[in-house]
Amino acid sequence: MIKHYLSRAIFNIPGWRTNRKIVVIESDDWGSIRMPSNEVYHLCLKAGYPVDRISYERFDSIASQDDLELLFDLLTSFKDKHGNPPKITSNCLVANPDFERIEADEFRSYHYELITETFLKYPRHHKNFELWKQGMEAKVFHPQYHGREHLNVSLFMDALRKGDEATHFGFANKMPGCIPLGPQVEGNPYVEALRYHSMQDKDEKLKIFMEGLALFEAMFGYRSESIIPPNYTWSPDFNKAVWEQGVRYIQGLRLMGEPVPGHKSKQHCIYLGKQNQLGQSYLVRNSFFEPSMFGLGIKDPVGRCLTEMKIAFSLNKPTIITSHRINFVGFIDPDNRDRNLLMLGQLLSKALKHWPEIEFMSSDQLGKLIEER
Repeated sequence: MIKHYLSRAIFNIPGWRTNRKIVVIESDDWGSIRMPSNEVYHLCLKAGYPVDRISYERFDSIASQDDLELLFDLLTSFKDKHGNPPKITSNCLVANPDFERIEADEFRSYHYELITETFLKYPRHHKNFELWKQGMEAKVFHPQYHGREHLNVSLFMDALRKGDEATHFGFANKMPGCIPLGPQVEGNPYVEALRYHSMQDKDEKLKIFMEGLALFEAMFGYRSESIIPPNYTWSPDFNKAVWEQGVRYIQGLRLMGEPVPGHKSKQHCIYLGKQNQLGQSYLVRNSFFEPSMFGLGIKDPVGRCLTEMKIAFSLNKPTIITSHRINFVGFIDPDNRDRNLLMLGQLLSKALKHWPEIEFMSSDQLGKLIEER
């Protein structure tokens, strides 16, 4: 614990500071397909895929109407000193693979569908986008851009054309990829949407990302001023293209990986408020509330997050909490959602009691505040 405390303190030293107790909750993956249903989950187990041993395959799926309503009800029950509820910066994907069209095209070309179309294919999700809008009006759900789809399209299509067994198994069950068979328990390799393997692939990845950014604006009626690259993988060469479309803030962790074809990624160290040559500011997550991610080995998610908030505030830093969609989804396992919403309520209640001057913000609101200073 002492080692963790010291590492968190050192991590928070550089960058922008404020005396205000600002809390931002950044939540990735909204809209994207992961595990389609409980039935598919058990089909995977029966076929030998150890989906019970990786948290995303165990719990994550598109949030249902029940999931959204329960989350929004909880968030609206809390208020900061200005009367604002906790606001989830919901980092959204805007599309998913269109499995039917890809198969009809005999895997020659990739096709996608908008998330609004995906919602209609799920049993308890038809009103999802309407609920998203209600969450936006209630100021508890604030969409920002995460990518067109959480999928490495070229890698996915290449595996399908080569007849990869695990990928075809996933495809047949409407999953964008699958974890490999074998003694080594590995995650889905296709979720790294922006990892490129050649300069041509790099250009294609940027094209996909930019198309999704335009789709986001058309879908929500405003530009996304912040982005979070999937799996924290990003080339600085992409900065200018997104800047020209209004992106001013880049969310992430302390390290951002730049793909280098044929080699390990190049790691870029960032800190809160650091600006690149275009003037875009980086927002760095410094607290974790990820109770569904059992692989992290966090025994007390609430206590750990409160400790990390305390460290941030003691060093005059805002608290930027990372808490992925997986923590709030009960479509595969309702206990996952119910257990975590209870803990989220405890976290918010204890935080507000300890720091009654807390101010809840979205990522882009914090970005603007940093920019003004």
